[in-house]
Amino acid sequence: MEQAVREKRIRLIPATKEKTPTGGPSGRKLRVAAYCRVSTDSEEQLTSYTSQKEYYTQKIGENPDWEFAGIFADRGITGTSMKKRAEFNRMIAACKRGRIDLILTKSLSRFARNTVDCLATVRMLRGRGIGVHFEKENINTLTEAGEFMITLFSGFAQAESESIRNNVIWGILKSREAGNVPFQYTRLLGYRRGADGEPEIDPEEAEVVRRIYRRYLDGASIFGIQRELEQDHVPTATGVKQWSWQTIRNILINERYIGDALLQKTYTTDCISKKIVRNTGEFPMVYVENNHPAIISRDMFYQVKAEMARRASKRKVMQKTGKTEQGKYSSKYALSELLTCGECGTPYKRCTWARNGKKRIVWRCVSRLEFGKKYCHDSPSLDEDKLHRAIVAALNEYGAIRAEIKAGVLELAGLAQSHDRADGVSLLELKQRLDALTAEQAVLLDKVLEDMDSLELNAQLEAVTAEKQEILDQMQALEEDKSQRNLRASRQREMEAWLDQQPMCFTEYDDTITHKFIERITVVDAGTIRVKIRDVDVVISEGLC
Repeated sequence: MEQAVREKRIRLIPATKEKTPTGGPSGRKLRVAAYCRVSTDSEEQLTSYTSQKEYYTQKIGENPDWEFAGIFADRGITGTSMKKRAEFNRMIAACKRGRIDLILTKSLSRFARNTVDCLATVRMLRGRGIGVHFEKENINTLTEAGEFMITLFSGFAQAESESIRNNVIWGILKSREAGNVPFQYTRLLGYRRGADGEPEIDPEEAEVVRRIYRRYLDGASIFGIQRELEQDHVPTATGVKQWSWQTIRNILINERYIGDALLQKTYTTDCISKKIVRNTGEFPMVYVENNHPAIISRDMFYQVKAEMARRASKRKVMQKTGKTEQGKYSSKYALSELLTCGECGTPYKRCTWARNGKKRIVWRCVSRLEFGKKYCHDSPSLDEDKLHRAIVAALNEYGAIRAEIKAGVLELAGLAQSHDRADGVSLLELKQRLDALTAEQAVLLDKVLEDMDSLELNAQLEAVTAEKQEILDQMQALEEDKSQRNLRASRQREMEAWLDQQPMCFTEYDDTITHKFIERITVVDAGTIRVKIRDVDVVISEGLC
């Protein structure tokens, strides 16, 4: 039996409903909400904020097919991130709970300036059957062309944010170059806003800053200073009585306390992530001197800077796994940092010997302790009491020549002021030459861009660049040399002032004095140590074992 030939028929069934913001499914009213946002708290923006709320309340109420689902409005909030937009996030949560069918908003830039966040949110809402209607661009996200248009316009919005960011950065840089210094009084201990709007010293807080600097130069570690402040219930700049290591370190390295200000220390990477990173040359920085009253003297500030470098280079007690290696500074005993073996250069370590129920404190070469006579053959063990007496004798001998020290101080101070020249060229002259080279370099760059193949122009540009780098190296060397001379002179002045306040003869050993004024103690042999006090070597010979 022959089978009948089947003819395939295809019939299109047209859609009877459209996804429009006019009516809800099954004939019920569409639950409509509106989202408003202004980016600042200025009076003009707040007026716009209020107007937007009134406009959408009236618009939703006038449509018979719509049911009012709320107005969600953020003010003074950026559009590049959704994390801090409380009202926006509350609206999205309501959408996820099925309480909203349609969202009205003025424009894409009001909804989000971040293309990725905008598309992700719109796709999530569309997957739940929830549309977003952007009035300015006339886009409904439930239509076919909606996502393409959103990508296009939100890209424009993000680009606008990036352009605004660049304009803001330019304005900030120009403001900094003009010497305008911002002050965060709530985070900067020691200062408050004065009656004239300028920073003035807060006496109570300033004393805390001076205490931190003094204790650090006395030999206290940052953790030790932290414990002292917390034990005395001293509040931080923000009013809390719990200090952190970083807070104290920031105080010790902050140039604001000598009346200066370094601007543009950090920058924001982009307008989307808003990640703040340290400026290591990506943007120009501006250093403003004598901008406000100083709490700390420049001498003390640079002494702290030098002390930080010294502590960072200190060697720790030798590990049994190998030879002496770099380690953290220890403030428990001043001699742990200063006492070294004259034979092998290894630090000495404080040890307790116990024999017949009696204890004896001695200092021993760490190399001898760890490896016997393998690396160090003849280093002696020193009795602590005798060692302390020898150090006191060295300080007394140093004090006896205070007249000669004072002459040296005056000589160093004169050198610090008169040797601000490198190869006969002053720092000012170098700066003037650098400015001229920078201008010449800019002109040559323009010419090279117009004629990339010109060997002569490229050679000129290379020569100017090389000379500019040479000038920069000379300036850096001159600044470092000047800083070192000033530091040595300030230390000598401090030593002289301290000696004038002391009796002619010391009788007791003091760890603080040892740390502050003695640079190194070398054990020569069982009866001799060499004490270096501010560039003066004092040799003490007496029985130390």
